[in-house]
Amino acid sequence: MSRALLLAAAAFALTLATGGYWVRFLREKRIGKQIRTEGPQSHIIKTGTPTMGGIIILLPVIGLTLCFNLVDRWSMLLPLAVLIGFAVLGGIDDYMSLVGTRSRTYGFTPRRKLILTIIIALGASLVLYLPAPFGLQRAEFKGPVIIPFVGQWDIGLWYIPLATFIIIGTSHAVNLTDGLDSLAGWNLTLAFAAYGVITFLDQKFINLMAFNFTLVGACAAFLWFNAHPAQVFMGDLGSLALGAVLAVIALQSQQWLLLPVVGAVFVGEALSVMIQVGYFKWTRRRLGEGKRFFKMSPLHNHFVLVGWSETQIMQRFVLVGMVAALIGISLALTLRDADQRARVDAPPAYTTTVQSSGQ
Repeated sequence: MSRALLLAAAAFALTLATGGYWVRFLREKRIGKQIRTEGPQSHIIKTGTPTMGGIIILLPVIGLTLCFNLVDRWSMLLPLAVLIGFAVLGGIDDYMSLVGTRSRTYGFTPRRKLILTIIIALGASLVLYLPAPFGLQRAEFKGPVIIPFVGQWDIGLWYIPLATFIIIGTSHAVNLTDGLDSLAGWNLTLAFAAYGVITFLDQKFINLMAFNFTLVGACAAFLWFNAHPAQVFMGDLGSLALGAVLAVIALQSQQWLLLPVVGAVFVGEALSVMIQVGYFKWTRRRLGEGKRFFKMSPLHNHFVLVGWSETQIMQRFVLVGMVAALIGISLALTLRDADQRARVDAPPAYTTTVQSSGQ
């Protein structure tokens, strides 16, 4: 734990020291965000704010992990590869949405972005499922998940599509949450901190614990530049990559059933979009005219139109995220204690002693 906390402090200091440089660089290169006109009108003023700010987080995390959390911990190559893969995809998407570009779709079309994320997520899922030397799992136990009050369970080949869905869903949910200053950054900080504690409880995942706290330090320092009014946006480069790596951490730790609890805010944002789209299509089919369930989705935009200020929305959503993280840690502690009691109360195994005849 001491090493993990030192990595968190180092990530915070390094991100804070280099963040100002990157903000100036992005501003000088006019890497400014183009704001969708169909969004809340109060957001139009943010047009031109530097984006691709996720690089402020990713570079210190990658550097510190390569230097201090990789040797003899080669399983860390997977979250690093996912982090870089989704960052490249998100960076291209951000570039296509810059002010002055000719893109009318503000980046990739939803279908193209989904296909590209499926390819990366499927590759990560195969690595998680396959046994060594091609993957991370033991040959005799594939597709593990820790089910509350049941223990480890093998779901076999179903693990691959399920893991792919979790990675894609989490990355896009974080991407949807990144719509207000500090909103995604705060909730990611809380989620990584929660999984840092959860992985600390299981001493098999010390490498993941250190990686989590490295991300906590970097995300916390990013908030220095992303606080309202934001000097820089995380962009798809950061939100897609950090959402995907959060899912990979949950999968590697075998505690992905806790992810909807720890990431309750991300789940709420994603569900609001699904409900909005589904309700609009259903009412259009039944009534001939589409109606909206929320004033606007994702959920934070609904509260903007209700009349909440941006700071109120951010702080209230962060409070929900904080409680959700505490509940996730509490569940992990409860399950660990229940498992330990079950082992103590288990009847001793019978053994048979065979004496040699001396011949």
